[in-house]
Amino acid sequence: MATVNFYLDKVDKQGLAPIHLRINCDGTQVKISTGKKVVKSDFDKANQAVKSNNKEAQSINNYLTYLKDRAEELLNGSYKKRYTTNELKELLLEQVNAYKQDSNVSVVKEQMALYGKPITFIDLFAGAGGFSEGFLQAEENNKFFDFLVANDINENSELTHVVRYNEQLGLDAKFLCQDITEPDFIDNLLTKVNGKTVDVVCGGPPCQSFSLAGKRKKFDKKDDLFSHYLEVIKILRPKYFVMENVKGILTKEQGKIKDVILQEINSIVDIQEIPKLTSFLKTLKKSASINQFLLDCFVKRIEFESVTDVQIESLKESYIKSVDAKFRQIIPKMVDYRTSKTDEKVSTIRHGFNMLIRNKQWEKLKRDIIKEKDFCNIDNDFFVGAFTDFLTELDNQSIINKIESAFSSIGISQEYKGIRAEILTALKVYDYSFEECINAIAELCSDSQKVALSEIIDSIKLYKIEAPFVANASNYGVPQNRERVLFIGCRKDQPFISQIPHTVSDEEKVSVFEALYDLDFIGNNEEARYYQEVDLKSKYNGSTSKMMSLIKQRGIDGKLKSGKKMTFAEWSKTGRLIDRYKNASAPFYVRNFESLERGEKSFDPLHNHKTSNQSEDVVNRLEIILNEGDYKQAQEKLEKEGLSSNKRNYNVLKPDKQSPTVMTIPDDYVHYNSPRALTVREMARLQSFDDSFVFQGKRSTGGNNRKTELPQFTLVGNAVPPLLARAVASEILKNIK
Repeated sequence: MATVNFYLDKVDKQGLAPIHLRINCDGTQVKISTGKKVVKSDFDKANQAVKSNNKEAQSINNYLTYLKDRAEELLNGSYKKRYTTNELKELLLEQVNAYKQDSNVSVVKEQMALYGKPITFIDLFAGAGGFSEGFLQAEENNKFFDFLVANDINENSELTHVVRYNEQLGLDAKFLCQDITEPDFIDNLLTKVNGKTVDVVCGGPPCQSFSLAGKRKKFDKKDDLFSHYLEVIKILRPKYFVMENVKGILTKEQGKIKDVILQEINSIVDIQEIPKLTSFLKTLKKSASINQFLLDCFVKRIEFESVTDVQIESLKESYIKSVDAKFRQIIPKMVDYRTSKTDEKVSTIRHGFNMLIRNKQWEKLKRDIIKEKDFCNIDNDFFVGAFTDFLTELDNQSIINKIESAFSSIGISQEYKGIRAEILTALKVYDYSFEECINAIAELCSDSQKVALSEIIDSIKLYKIEAPFVANASNYGVPQNRERVLFIGCRKDQPFISQIPHTVSDEEKVSVFEALYDLDFIGNNEEARYYQEVDLKSKYNGSTSKMMSLIKQRGIDGKLKSGKKMTFAEWSKTGRLIDRYKNASAPFYVRNFESLERGEKSFDPLHNHKTSNQSEDVVNRLEIILNEGDYKQAQEKLEKEGLSSNKRNYNVLKPDKQSPTVMTIPDDYVHYNSPRALTVREMARLQSFDDSFVFQGKRSTGGNNRKTELPQFTLVGNAVPPLLARAVASEILKNIK
């Protein structure tokens, strides 16, 4: 029977006694220094803890408890039943050294000249940080990426970011935990950027619910994420931006959505060049044939393009008030006093103006309603119609339509019909897109003026993009057939990028076995904190050489035998970050921000490698599916054995192929060699995350919690594969000026 306890060694010259860990097992003792020292009177021997009067008591006791738990786990709960004293010391010293490294305060002097030229980037909709991780792995022509800010709405994304990039890598990258649709988002983002130039923006705004302008009737909270992403681009003016999305976006609504996205990107104007356009509009005022009031409206509307969301509200309010003032001037001439105060049609116009002036407040109300609607799963039910009708009524277009209808119903003399038309046109201009504004302005111009306008528009358009392209992650050294669409916007002063060259050929693609074989030492309902040796000969008796042939020597990008060579698994363990991060501290896991604050860190050699506790029936079902090699083929046998399931699909991983797209639910996949689901670490390997990248917080969640929580499996499944992001980042570094 083994016992684990702590004792104090001799007091040193400073009057402090080192705390040692002692293991007694079958007459053999193992002693390990914890690296912590206390005044002898501060240690409670009976309770094996530092007394509360010591200012470091909480952090030291957390550390001692953790170390004792790991020692007892090795002795009583390990796969391995026998350890030499040296093996025990070596395993536990890994934990001790990691804690020592974490406790040491060091000041790092950044030597940019040593590392080359930093290119700055921010990561929106960052999730776990797949884009960020890939960008930090890239280095080309003595250039590398400097991480400024990441953004997401979920706390566990922030926790994973803080632990990886701030605590472990020692970066000063900030995190903005805020919804991009909030009115002050851009201002808060600019505060985080702190005056630095942003060279590249990356991120994948969900566009699943995006629909054509004027047809957004579902009112999903994801509807406007794409347009808000572009608002950030307009303000930051990065040299490149990368937008990732699902492949289905290309065929949504017969490809019209893709065309709208391209049109929106190509319509982004350089806000610093807006004065060129406003100056041109002011020259048009000299033309007697052009309505001066409408021209002023166009000038005000164009100014919307040059400000942030917070600033735009005052411009919008000023715009509507100017139109409302024109209405107030003519209404006494159109109808008598009593009618102007009591008539339903006149009231509709007055109240419509009030609603448009209060646009900011109505937009906030809409956002709150949409969030609650989404949280309550209101869709395809008796409630959705009422919600849709109400939210539709709050649209600017709906309000303007009612004002127009009311105006048209008021009987007025011919004398005032022209002014009424001006007011209605001004309201339409208020709700125009930039492209619609330009088209309408062109209609007011002479032929020569149209030519001049066209030249100005061409000169102030900020980005070039011809078409998106489909990137399969397996072509970039990722052991997964994951197809995603990439839109790369190139600023007009930068070289055009239309494709990301493949880093591996079809013959060089990384297989599932190559990615996971060294992690295949874990069974059902088990957690591994240490790597174990995998004996391929005993595990694959008769087919060892075939399986061994799948393990290949590769470069960092997956290319066979290029540069520094290791297997995919070895790269995963060693890490793919550039030398700039070679002094990174040891990776660790924490449950939440409170645990991080209290210093409750787990410094295990291996993280996120825990299997689900699956029932005997589930294990038997998976074994049949695994043996049959396919879920559909296994249906008959499952029925016969009484093990059929309502689950739509199980994906059996093929060891010599790439995995299907990794999603957020581990039970969708069957391990290629064992009747079990995948661990977070195995899914992370299939996504090409290094093992040193630790996914924080809860491992999984279910039900309504999925709306507010982002557990480890979701963080992994939603991420951009780092090796794909690395290829994108490398191509940008090769081209960027």
